[in-house]
Amino acid sequence: MSISTNITLEERETIRSSEFEPKFAEEVKKHPGGEKLSQCFQCGACAGSCPVGKITGSYNPRHILRMVMLGLRREVLSSDSIWLCALCYTCQERCSQGVEIADIMLALRNIAVSEGYAPKALVEQAISLIENGRLAAIVGSTDRLRSKLGLPKISTSSKDIIKKIVVTTGFDKLIEKMRGN
Repeated sequence: MSISTNITLEERETIRSSEFEPKFAEEVKKHPGGEKLSQCFQCGACAGSCPVGKITGSYNPRHILRMVMLGLRREVLSSDSIWLCALCYTCQERCSQGVEIADIMLALRNIAVSEGYAPKALVEQAISLIENGRLAAIVGSTDRLRSKLGLPKISTSSKDIIKKIVVTTGFDKLIEKMRGN
């Protein structure tokens, strides 16, 4: 009798202890939802129930939480993985320890942006919002189609309101910082 195994090993770079930032987990715990991070004992219920994880192997909430607890700050914040979470909260509903995983993903995104890590597409959307008052610019063909359908022109008054909010909150400075990266 012969047993066939189809095991594929993924070669990874060795993680050096100098890359660990032990205070990273403590920082994440200060954000809403992060308070229960230490209660995660890596059971895998989050990963097993995650709809995004079923579609792509590059997203695994259990791995992300483990990297946070290990203090792999740069690796977590610069990763595209934290942006893949659909915020469906399935992981939180299934977590036997009550770890607020989706909220932790939001906290990680906020920390990432504040440190200059964000997907290029997100920055481009923010720039479009600031410049146009919406995510997608209104083109002439849209106006013509709306006119044919008897619909009014789309107002551009939101542009000034958006700019005021952006300046008041300092979002414009954050985006300029991100634009430079």
